[in-house]
Formats: sequence, C-alpha cells, structure tokens
Amino acid sequence: MRKEHAHPSAMLPTSESLIEEGEKYFRLLADALPHIVWTAMPDGGVDFVNRPGVTYTGMSLDQLAGWGWGQALHPDDLLITNDRARNAIKNGCEFEIEFRLKRAADGVYRWFLCRSRPFKDGNGNIIKWFGTSTDIDDQKQAQAAAESGNRAKSDFLSSMSHELRSPLNAILGFAQLMATESPPPTPSQQASIDQVLKAGWHLLELINQVLDLAKIEAGQASMSPEAVSVAEVLSECHDMLVQQAQKRDVRLLFPSIDPTCLVRADRTRLKQVVLNLLSNAIKYNRRQGTVEAQCRAASGDRVRISVRDTGEGLVPQRMAQLFQPFNRLGQEAGPEEGTGIGLVVAKRLIELMGGAIGVESTAGVGSVFWVELDAALAPEIKNECVKPAVTAKPRPGNHASFQTVLYVEDNPANLKLFEQLIGRRANMRLLTAMTGKLGVELARSALPELIVMDIHLPDINGVEALQILREDPQTAHIPVIALSANAMLRDIENGVKAGFFPYLTKPIKLNELMEALDEALEETRKSTGQPQ
Repeated sequence: MRKEHAHPSAMLPTSESLIEEGEKYFRLLADALPHIVWTAMPDGGVDFVNRPGVTYTGMSLDQLAGWGWGQALHPDDLLITNDRARNAIKNGCEFEIEFRLKRAADGVYRWFLCRSRPFKDGNGNIIKWFGTSTDIDDQKQAQAAAESGNRAKSDFLSSMSHELRSPLNAILGFAQLMATESPPPTPSQQASIDQVLKAGWHLLELINQVLDLAKIEAGQASMSPEAVSVAEVLSECHDMLVQQAQKRDVRLLFPSIDPTCLVRADRTRLKQVVLNLLSNAIKYNRRQGTVEAQCRAASGDRVRISVRDTGEGLVPQRMAQLFQPFNRLGQEAGPEEGTGIGLVVAKRLIELMGGAIGVESTAGVGSVFWVELDAALAPEIKNECVKPAVTAKPRPGNHASFQTVLYVEDNPANLKLFEQLIGRRANMRLLTAMTGKLGVELARSALPELIVMDIHLPDINGVEALQILREDPQTAHIPVIALSANAMLRDIENGVKAGFFPYLTKPIKLNELMEALDEALEETRKSTGQPQ
C-alpha cells in the first residue's frame, strides 16, 4: 500500500495564521510593558488594551472596546480627545495628545501622553492603529511647580524693583528740580546737588544690575534673536559715550565697519553688553588714552567684536577673578564708582545668545575684551510698497488756553514732585487723584487733555483704570502716560500692550518726561482738531 504524502504547500502557514500568530506574540509583549498599549480597528474602535491598561482603569476589555475607553477620561478632556482622534482617523495620520485618565484604585485622575500611528497596506489603506499611553503626571506636576516658582521669583523681582525705585524717584526728582531752579542755586548748593544726583544715579545703576542678574539667574531673561548690524550698534554706543570719553580725556576710535556685518543676537541685550565693555574701557583708562572698537570675522562662521583700551591692564591673578559677582578687582578703594556686576551680566547675556566672551590683557599696556557671536544673513526684503517716512512731530507751542493734566498717584512725595514740575508750565493746570477710581471719576468730569497714571494704586491698578477709560467714549481719546516704578522688562511690555502713551519708569528723567507730555498733548490736539 502506497503511503500518501501531503503536498508541501499544504504544510505552509496561511497569511491569516501568520497574522494571528504575530498578534498573539504582540499582545504577550504588550502585557509585559509598564505603559498602556492598545490597538484599534481602521475606524478607531479599540480592539485590544494590555494588562496595565485594564488594571489602571479597572475596566474589562469588553468595556474598553470600541469607544468605551472614553468613560475613563476626565469629562473636560473627552470632547477634544475624541475630536483629535477622529480627525487623525479621517486624515490617516499619526497623532499625539495629553489627557487625564481616572485610576480605579483611588479615583484620582492622572495625566497621560497618548501617541498613536496607523499601520497601512501597500495601497495606503489603514489596517490597524497602534498606540501607547504613558503616565506623565509627575512631570506635569514638576512643570507646574517650576512655573509657579518662576512666577513667584518674577513677582518678587518686580516688587523689589518697585520698592527700591519709589524712594529714589523722590530723591532724584527733587534734586533735578533744585538743580534747575530760577534763580539757580549757589555754587556750594550746586555742588551738594551734584553729589546727591551722582550718588542717586549710581544707586539706580546698582539696583538695575542686581535685579538684571537675579532675573537672568532665575531664567527669566527674555531674548529676541535676530540679524543685528554690528555697525549700527557700535554707532549708537559711540553717540551715547562720546561725552563721557571727552570728560575723561579719552579718545574713541571706531573704524568704519561693513554695514552688512551681521550677528545673530538680541539687539537690546547686545547693545547693553557693548555699552558695558566700552564704558569700563573709558572708566579705567588713563588720561589721553584711547579706546578702540573693532569687528572682524572669527573661526567657525563667527563674528568677534572687541574693545581695546590703554589702561593699566590686568595681572594673571586678577584675570582669574574676572566675571565674579561684586568683585571689582581691587578697585573698591579707587576713585571710580562701580558695582562689580556688569561683566557678570554681560557674560550671562552673551552665553544666552549662544556666544562667548573673553579678555586678553597685559599689565601696564592695556586690555582687550571681546565677544563672539554667530554670523547672520541679512533678512530678505519683501517686495512691498514703500510707505512714506513719518515726519517728526513739531514741538507744541504756547497756547493761551489752559491744558489740564490729571496725575493719578498715591505717593505724596511723587505728587509734590509732579506738582512742582507742572508748576513750571504757565499754561498747564494740574488735577490729582490718589486712587484709581477717583482718577477715573475726575477724568470723566474734567475731561483733561492728558492723564499720567501710576500702576500701583490702593484700589484698582493703573492698567485696570486705563481699561475703564478706554471703554468710555468720553475718555477713550485721552492719552494716558504710565509713570511707574514697575521697571522690569515684563512690566514695560505689558504696559505697552495695554495701550499707555508711553510707559515711563521711575526715577524720572525730567527732560524725558517733559518730552512725553508735549508729545501726548500734541496727540490730543490732533485727535480733537484743536489749532496748532
């Protein structure tokens, strides 16, 4: 009798059996993983959830199947999660979403990160969805705590800035008034006033630098990197420091720099760093010395900006102490005032911009401080219609009619200072209010041409008062100048966004404040059609 043999093809597994076998091993592997793993049909209906998912939710696979898993989601997350999932199914693309899942053991909702992607056949049709859901609640809690801590630090710095600047505003403000009195002070009085102003502005510089360093260390220094022209920055710095150099008999040498030499940096912060290096080079130079600024290409597609002086230079021991907070390298007893913070702030800022800072020095010869930043390409110029240049606003002349200015401020010293300041303008009348609500009422009844507003007020703050004024058709057109001791960058940015015209900080500079008053009054005349 002949023994029959099965055809070899009959012994090979079918594609269906291979899929079943593969799915069996996949599910065994999924059950061994610590994360929730699931699969779904092409329409998104879940057909498998691994053991950790079943245990966490306390729901059986039958209960979780299809769209039943939505019962475990936080009610606030259900709608957006379903929308995102259905949109992904419609477009056949992978998706990622965060949601909260209820833990069966204690009923607590925890945050999960869900990632899913489709498995498609050769024709691009979805065969299966594979997904994971990973517990990220601890990370979310840590992130929230960090954000809360940063907010607390930011609030502290803002409060500290306000508390330190408020008394300085009165000191410097009245000293400036005394220096410009008519008749002028005697030489002896003027010398005393000069000392008050010198010490006051130095104290303000110290406050600014300490707060700036604290803000940087707290990770709150905002950066807006862009292509910055080195020639423009150096030109602006030269104009700001030329008088300081002349007073100390120091020559500034700024060679012609290619205007197309650009670096990737935050323009304001770069200018702050360069001003610090140049100011130090002037301050610690010798009489009839020189300060030379240079710019050249460096290795690795970088640009080096250097400041060379002809001062005393530094010995190696002093070089090692550079960039240490409050270390003035033996200059503490010298005639030059300083804080010992500027170079530390400069180093932190340059590093935040992806650059480097360093120094080369020879005792008795001088020093070269340099910064290196990435070179940048010039931004593309869009083909748009060129708008006509805005002409400068003419200075307002004297008018026979009174112009009413309302000052909303709760500090008596600041009120007295502003009262004396306005008293120098024969055509100005001053109204004052010590609360935000009273300021709004006075604005509605008196309809002043201009309002000057403090931010910290005992009832509503200055921003809230501004919003009320803007919502009232009677007062919406009145320019409101903010004059506040809240001088952190965040405060200034928020003030500008709120709509102040403009946002000035204390301690006030008399010329700057008077120019702002003139510009605001000019704006009022234009908006109301008053004659020039």
